[in-house]
Amino acid sequence: MTRALTRKGEATRARIVAGAAAEIRERGVDEVRLEDVMAHTGTSKGQLFHYFPDGKEELLLAVAQHEADQVLLDQEPMLSNLTSWPAWLAWRARLVERYRAQGVKCPLNGLLGQTGRRAPGAQAIVTGLMWRWQNAIVEGIRHMQSTGDIAPDVDADRVAAALLAGIQGGVLLLLSTGKTDHLEAALDLTIDSLRAGARVVGTQRRHSDD
Repeated sequence: MTRALTRKGEATRARIVAGAAAEIRERGVDEVRLEDVMAHTGTSKGQLFHYFPDGKEELLLAVAQHEADQVLLDQEPMLSNLTSWPAWLAWRARLVERYRAQGVKCPLNGLLGQTGRRAPGAQAIVTGLMWRWQNAIVEGIRHMQSTGDIAPDVDADRVAAALLAGIQGGVLLLLSTGKTDHLEAALDLTIDSLRAGARVVGTQRRHSDD
């Protein structure tokens, strides 16, 4: 059961998590000890174990959640504003820029590997991230359908799922090759397909009116 924290307690916990994330990003999860986090954040051992009674494993899960949240924050405000084709292209550019800057070192991937991907806590973090990400894309598609910019017969949930799968595949290949080509292809082909579908519907409607 999660303990309720005061506002000051929440701020201290968040500071520890952010400090641990910074250490892990700089040195790698295998090299970071609790003592390093304590030194970075200016906290005592007692304070650290007050907020993370189970020690390093609990802290790593908290950092993994922090990094998962950051994946979505790095795409804002574009991800929450997929309301026009320029907005979709701006989101596409932001996403590619984010992963190009990240390169072959993925903090979240390293953290989940360390904590065990099959552990319930790790699975919950990944599931939550993917659900929030896919839902944002679904909302963008449905908005574009409401304005006639995406064909009404498009299954928003399935297209969003396929696009997210393509993004994840592109990121996985980036980690192996150091290139964003596959990520860009997945984004471009899906966006182009959605735009082309709307143009076809528009052409059919014009012909039917003649």
